[in-house]
Amino acid sequence: MTYQPAHHGEGKHIGQPIFGFFLMLAAGVVLAAQPAAAQWSTVGGDSGNSRYSSLAQINAQNISKLGAAWISEKITPPPSSRGVPVIDKGLMFLSAPPIIYAVDISTGKIAWRYRTAPGEGGLFGPPGSPTREGVAIGEGLVFAGLSDTSLIALREDTGELLWKTSIAAPSGEPTGPPSGAPLYADGIVSIGTTGDYGYRGQIVGVDAKTGHELWRFFVVPSPGETGSDTWPKNNNAWKHGGGAVWLVGTYDPQLGLDIYATGNAVPQYGGEHRPGDNLYTDCVVALDNKTGKLRWHYQIVHHDIWEADVAEAPVLFDAQVNGESRKAVGAMRTDGYLFMLDRITGKPLGRIEERHVAQDAFQKTSPTQPYPVGADHVLPDCDYWKTQSLPEGFELGCFFTPGSDQKPNLLEPVYGMRATPMSFDPKTQFFYATGNAALQWFRRADDPDFFTLSFSQRVPGLNKLGYGVLAAIDSRTDKIVWKKEFRDVHPSGALSTAGGLVFQMPGDGNLQAYDASNGKLAWQFQTGTLGGSPPIAFENDGEEYIATVVGGNVWAFKLGGTLPARPAPPIAPEEEFSGAITDTTTIETTALARDMGLTGSHYLGDEYEFNPYRARVKAGTQIRFRNNGTIPHTIIAVDGSWTTGTLYPLDIGTVTFDKPGTYVYKCKEHPWVYGQIIVEPATEKSSEAPSSGK
Repeated sequence: MTYQPAHHGEGKHIGQPIFGFFLMLAAGVVLAAQPAAAQWSTVGGDSGNSRYSSLAQINAQNISKLGAAWISEKITPPPSSRGVPVIDKGLMFLSAPPIIYAVDISTGKIAWRYRTAPGEGGLFGPPGSPTREGVAIGEGLVFAGLSDTSLIALREDTGELLWKTSIAAPSGEPTGPPSGAPLYADGIVSIGTTGDYGYRGQIVGVDAKTGHELWRFFVVPSPGETGSDTWPKNNNAWKHGGGAVWLVGTYDPQLGLDIYATGNAVPQYGGEHRPGDNLYTDCVVALDNKTGKLRWHYQIVHHDIWEADVAEAPVLFDAQVNGESRKAVGAMRTDGYLFMLDRITGKPLGRIEERHVAQDAFQKTSPTQPYPVGADHVLPDCDYWKTQSLPEGFELGCFFTPGSDQKPNLLEPVYGMRATPMSFDPKTQFFYATGNAALQWFRRADDPDFFTLSFSQRVPGLNKLGYGVLAAIDSRTDKIVWKKEFRDVHPSGALSTAGGLVFQMPGDGNLQAYDASNGKLAWQFQTGTLGGSPPIAFENDGEEYIATVVGGNVWAFKLGGTLPARPAPPIAPEEEFSGAITDTTTIETTALARDMGLTGSHYLGDEYEFNPYRARVKAGTQIRFRNNGTIPHTIIAVDGSWTTGTLYPLDIGTVTFDKPGTYVYKCKEHPWVYGQIIVEPATEKSSEAPSSGK
């Protein structure tokens, strides 16, 4: 591990005094977490994750004068679009696995960099890389979780390592790596760990000065602990129960609470061996900041078999209920429903009804799921998708339709409100939330621990139906006030400001500003690079800045900024087919699927995927279709121009393709199973290197 110090500029730091909670109650005062101002002190902007800035220098009246002020030095590897910088004392800190960077907010120059692991290694970096969502700051230190199941503290001014501590369970129980950014709160740093692939999620609190472990909370309780009765007593499903803590928590200094959202139960799509509600998965949990003891919980999905994590960080806000202010927390369910809870008790602020949902006795489904009464939902359910032109052969399900190995042709709405943080504006009392509406081929295997089967499947043209969403939700009514849809792009999280604006990156390279009250587009600037992180706001030398990370650069904007916009990057059209192309003259009716996890590799002979899915040959080539499965398949051209006839197990059928072009085929017996053949002119060389597989 190395660090590289450099000179950096100094900025302003505004302290925020904390008063005793009980003294304030006696005075009849109820305070929310202080909003972000001169600094952006957490990835959520403040201890309440509100992603709201009290700065108002940039506003709806002068937004046309906003321009790029500086672009940072190149950051390599490029940070994840899920990463959010934090700012303190003139420096911006961000993770770009395997490196943590400090950037001078006056110039964009890199002040120091700290490499946590050797090598590069892609999006997540090599083992020992910092979490992609970002870092935390406090007491002059930068805290980062690492993928080797450890937590480190660096000095803010130099990047020098102060301490490193393991957060693996001392019992020797397998522990997933940290996932979201750490949370610094009153001398304690806490961070959540992953819970998929055979782990159970944990939240660990350590002393900020020393790294010494202070407490540990297991999302899935051990036998005999409160909540363990929601897991079976006749097996050890709890040991591998999931409950990943993917994102940063929030902190209420007056209540002394760390509030986190937890993820789905495991197996993700299989519930037959874990009957019960499976606490504390898919919950909002409030922990005592000093001890890690559970104060309260609220479960948003019972007995999850859809991977429907609570996958956006909870937001603290002051709710207006019957004319009175209530300390509250907002949590977005991944199907697009906003739940608002009393922060002191964990009870819903409004009425919640348990609605009956589709059932599967084999999977021990919960008979009901909770819904806020009268609330709007950001993402469309099955009624909307029924109006769309869907691929032939599929059956359409709704949210909470169970997957089944007996129903291999199920399309279901995607749980798309995840990993894009929402914002709360105390002026409008609106939440601003982003997400993605789409359908997925929702499959599970006979083996409940085989997780990635849905992700390996491809449906021609299905991606074209999806779209991104930015919605304003009134916290007083749980109703959508305005909503924007984005085709072909996927929006980042939102930032709201006291200037009456909402900023976001829709994914097409533009930084956009909307009128916070009505959603009208007020301004946009093209950075020239697809993607972009959730924007932040900060003040430097008396000027307000808006910043976002796009590709390998931080872009900072202020009034009067003069750097020109860049040409819009090309957005590749959604192809009907995607994925690797294999040069081959043999296509099999069954593919070998592989899944990897803590329990090792799992294998499946998938009768509903051709191998390869996309093949390439020269004109005049005869292709052999081989039934290597156990059931009959009749391969037919979608346009009806050819067929192999019925192929029983071990049979081979042949078709010769004389003319160049693209040919789409499917299985007559299973019309939801498609494949593609690309026929090139006999004299033309392939433009793409051969692939050895899918």
